[in-house]
Amino acid sequence: MGALKIVLTVVFVLICIALTIIVMAQEGKSAGLTGSISGAAESFWEKNKGRTLEGKIEKSTKYVAIAFFVVALLLNMI
Repeated sequence: MGALKIVLTVVFVLICIALTIIVMAQEGKSAGLTGSISGAAESFWEKNKGRTLEGKIEKSTKYVAIAFFVVALLLNMI
């Protein structure tokens, strides 16, 4: 059990670092008053956001966050 806990702790630290970097790399979500007036929320880019780099960063954030919680639960059970 000792070796497994050490390995999970190292993986957990790496996931924490990756999650921090991914969250810091994301752009802000506030479009402000000008974005809502001009209708920027309904643009072509907003509808196809999953194909852009920002969309990929959002998806990777979800997966890394899930991994964070799974490894945290595993560490708690050991």
